[in-house]
Formats: sequence, structure tokens, C-alpha cells
Amino acid sequence: MAATAAQAQIPRSTPVRVPDTLAARVQACTACHGEQGRATPDGYFPRIAGKPAAYLHNQLRHFQAGRRQAVGMTSLLDHLDDAYLGDIAAHFADLHLPYPPPAPAQGTPEQRARGERLVRVGDPSRNLPSCNSCHGERMTGVQPAIPGLLGLPRDYLIGQLGAWQTGMRRATAPDCMAVIAQRLSGDDVSAVASWLAAQPLGADARPLDRLPAPLPLRCGSDLGGVR
Repeated sequence: MAATAAQAQIPRSTPVRVPDTLAARVQACTACHGEQGRATPDGYFPRIAGKPAAYLHNQLRHFQAGRRQAVGMTSLLDHLDDAYLGDIAAHFADLHLPYPPPAPAQGTPEQRARGERLVRVGDPSRNLPSCNSCHGERMTGVQPAIPGLLGLPRDYLIGQLGAWQTGMRRATAPDCMAVIAQRLSGDDVSAVASWLAAQPLGADARPLDRLPAPLPLRCGSDLGGVR
């Protein structure tokens, strides 16, 4: 009886009630992608905050369909319907948050110059369009579904270009990024990634509304039907 009376006097903690909001539900995403989707400093998980909604939605679809490989992502998405994926994408697309300073530049001045040339001009002799002919002059992406390339870690950029080269990452046909990546040498990939990762973002880091000219290659639904 004495033990029972003592137990009755122990204060009971109040249960923690988590609000049933989308912001609360996507906390599972921020475990890898950082607070509010701002990315983490380890170089392998990209920023998703502020990316075009259609781009994010398509990437979630690709993970579900196996066109992108990541066990953790696939297990999180397996049981979600497409409308809910769209809600998640819209949530992060609306988070227009400041970017941290870029990483220190890597590589030699010659390598950085090569990377900048490929980004801004491309290489017509190899039928390589410039990166900004698709991703926008500011390299912050284009609505409705072209992502920005600034503010991403060098290792992540190298990993994704390499995944397209090997077929580990795929998109809806015609897969224009796979075509471009397969025309790049290893030195090209390193130069482009090193230059992009070292670039600061301007005051307005939002995606452009449109490109000034048609895309140089036909691309699938990653671009929301843009040609």
C-alpha cells in the first residue's frame, strides 16, 4: 500500500502534442536536408529550400520509381500518393531563405577558368551547351522545373554528374542531363563543380520566370513540358 501511495504522488509529465501541419510532418526531410531544407555542411545532402516546386515534385517521383537511387528516400516515399508529394514539394519551394557564404575555391586558376567557360559558354566543338543556357543566367534555376546550381556542395555536384554518366541517376525521357553529362570528361566534371560551388549568390536567389531562348536540347518532364 505504501508503495502504491508513493507512486500516486509522482507527478506525471504532460504528453507532447505535435501539431498536425505539413511543416511538422516534413521534419523527417530536415534530418538529412538540414533545418528548413537549407542543406547540411557534409556535402552530400543538397539544399531543397527554394527550388522550383515542379522540379522537387519530379525528383520525389523519380525516387519512388527507382530512377534515382537512395534507400532512405525510397523508404520514406513508398507509401505516399502523388498529391502528397506535390504538397511536400510546394512547401519547400516556398521557403526562400538566405544562403550561407560559398565554400573556398578549389583547384588551380586554370581549372577554375575551364569550369567557368563550360558553365557560361559550353564547348561547341563537342556539342556541349553552356550550363546557364538551361539553368538561367544567374544559375538560380528557372520555373517551372529547372533547378539552380549555385549553393550546392562540390561533392554533391560531382556525385550527381557521375550518377548521370553511369546511369545511376535517370530522368523522364528524353533525359537531356544524361546526354550532357556523358559528353563531359572527368576533368570537366571536377572543373564545373569546383567553379559552381565557389560562387556566391546574389540578393535575389529565386528561380527565373522564364528563359530568354529555347532550351538547346529536348528534355522530358523534369522541365514540366518546357522545350
